[in-house]
Amino acid sequence: MKLSRHAKNNMRLYKIAEEDIMITIEKPDSKHKEGNRFIAYKQFSNKFSGYDLKVVYERIEGSVTVITAYPLKKKHWR
Repeated sequence: MKLSRHAKNNMRLYKIAEEDIMITIEKPDSKHKEGNRFIAYKQFSNKFSGYDLKVVYERIEGSVTVITAYPLKKKHWR
């Protein structure tokens, strides 16, 4: 898994662990695709004030590149 500079900065800012991103990508609560990018949402009850973690990523030739990751400020309606 590769992380963009933007994703790394957001991880530092919002205290997101790389493991949280992997869990969101592998077992999302909901997921959809926009163009060639996937958007995955996962709720962690003990982190991010109970809000969903949103991860935007691409799959290119079998590898995953995380574009951005951040906790949502509002509830995500699935």
